[in-house]
Amino acid sequence: MKDQPIVIAHRGASGYLPEHTLVGKALAYGLGADYLEQDVVATRDRKLVVLHDLYLDDVSDVAQRFPERKRDDGHHYVIDFDLAELKTLVVHERRGPASEAQKYPARFPRETGIAGVATLGEELRLIQGLNRSMGRTVGIYPEIKAPAWHRRHGVDLAKLLLAELAEFGYSRASDPAYVQCFDADELVRVKRDLGCELRLIQLVEEGAEHAALLTPAGLRRLATVAHGLGPSYGQLLAPRWPHLAPLVAQAHDAGLRLHPYTFRRDALPTYVQTLEELLEFFFDEARVDGVFCDHPDVAVRVRDRLAKVQ
Repeated sequence: MKDQPIVIAHRGASGYLPEHTLVGKALAYGLGADYLEQDVVATRDRKLVVLHDLYLDDVSDVAQRFPERKRDDGHHYVIDFDLAELKTLVVHERRGPASEAQKYPARFPRETGIAGVATLGEELRLIQGLNRSMGRTVGIYPEIKAPAWHRRHGVDLAKLLLAELAEFGYSRASDPAYVQCFDADELVRVKRDLGCELRLIQLVEEGAEHAALLTPAGLRRLATVAHGLGPSYGQLLAPRWPHLAPLVAQAHDAGLRLHPYTFRRDALPTYVQTLEELLEFFFDEARVDGVFCDHPDVAVRVRDRLAKVQ
């Protein structure tokens, strides 16, 4: 019997509270997510923090607090700051590209800053504390962000991440943790050189970089390293809705789990009317093994409703 698909809270309950904040992660936990995602980047003093971007501009007040610290491209990079400096920042709702306007206007008001930058350790302590007090096990889903970029700045991000995960008891394949990365070479290194036993997920996007991976032969090779594949959900669709692309069957035939990203109520494709409709299709027709969702309560509700009628 097929396992019930998992719901991964994408950057926390990011449809309701600012992404990658501890309050957003606590809410995602309370909304029933099975796993909480952590995008992990490094500071100048080699501490690991949970932020999606390599820079801070779109989700914090860094430009107001440290205007002189931007690089020539106009960005304030996490790796140019010590953790103590990052702890002075206020994290807010994401702004749109090259804009001061909020990216998703109906979300939590951007002018209301209620959180700060969280370290990976702080988030893991929160999750493990909630697991104890709530009597359930919610897992973690960290991403090794831009490992080659970090290496050019003198940081072995994967090694630091695996060491910190091990300190918190995440080191075996049976532990409630996945490790994800877009860099296929780095994922091989994590598995074979760093000896990681945790379940690995190869993230992929459209374009030439991952094209060779997304062939039947490439997927079979990937299955020797990774537990699963993390494509955008659009990559699983044929040009004509509601038909599936061959990738769905090919990935499952290779023994790979499918965890597509990112399902959002406020960024729906034109071919559906509601987030519920989109999720139902991917759970019921595509038979995905998990979903990354900004609104984890919706995904949990749809998944559980479908389970009752099957």
